[in-house]
Amino acid sequence: MALTRRRTLLAGAALGGVALLTGCSEEPGPDRAEHSSAADRLRERSARDSTTLLARYDATLAAHPALESRLRPLRSEVARHAEAFSDEGAAPSPGGGASDGPARDAGVPASGASPHGSRRPSDPQVPQDEKGARAALAEAERKLADVRTKALTAAPPQLARLLASVAAAGAAHAYLLAEPAG
Repeated sequence: MALTRRRTLLAGAALGGVALLTGCSEEPGPDRAEHSSAADRLRERSARDSTTLLARYDATLAAHPALESRLRPLRSEVARHAEAFSDEGAAPSPGGGASDGPARDAGVPASGASPHGSRRPSDPQVPQDEKGARAALAEAERKLADVRTKALTAAPPQLARLLASVAAAGAAHAYLLAEPAG
């Protein structure tokens, strides 16, 4: 387990370095434009991924209310991540904007409308035991952090900095979720 924690922390440190290098890049071009269609799609996908993770936190909290004090701060951060990706774009997508999603108010459950106005077909499955539920959340955070890290190379500088920051936060969340209670 210690090796996994070290790897998680090292990955977070590496993300910071990648963010600095990506953010400082002066490469012009349509692929790196802040408001290109590719950047908008990446931003929308990132907001949707954060909203999906938010739903996972909500399902876990509903299944394991005893985890409230441990999960609530992490859930609030994920809500802010969804909001940041939704607010990052210049114009909200038709049919839904940043103000109608669950991320706007961290106290509103994510089981309602998503930032893009679509409803999730099913709630995430939550393990019966609290340790398993925390492990499932940690794994979801790790996987999403990896996806965001890989997306850095194609993102324009401002979005790359946001992706790197949120990926590092996700790695930290995974570490905290894997820690024994107490």
